[in-house]
Amino acid sequence: MSTEVPTSMEHHPDIIEMRNRSELAAARPAAQMVEAFAVSAGLFLAVSSYIVGFNTSFSRLAVCNLVLGLAYALLMAGFGSAYERTHARAWAGTMIGLFTIIAPWVINGGAHVRATILTNVITGGVMTCLALAAVVGTLTVTVARRTR
Repeated sequence: MSTEVPTSMEHHPDIIEMRNRSELAAARPAAQMVEAFAVSAGLFLAVSSYIVGFNTSFSRLAVCNLVLGLAYALLMAGFGSAYERTHARAWAGTMIGLFTIIAPWVINGGAHVRATILTNVITGGVMTCLALAAVVGTLTVTVARRTR
């Protein structure tokens, strides 16, 4: 009888350990909470111009918020289904959050309304913090694994 040795990388012990570690990290309630809040923050940013009411006066900022909000929500939603392949995307989520903070000045130039600034700065700050929490969660699992 001959036994076949699997030749694909899928059965490599390091790959299996990495997949198990990622599944453990994604199963933590804190990781699930960060993902849920991040998706909610992205969806709020996407519709914020209609909620706050600056969709007609600042249409370029409204479109920017729509695109950034949907991109952020889709980006951060990937953690639940494929944590091991998407955790590095949290850095991109951080950049989206930081750009959201400065978007009223970059997109609108000199025209400012308190509602646009407050909405973008608060939402962008929350988005940045949530993305950094996702990064820290990833780093915590990696450090915990190395100390064993």
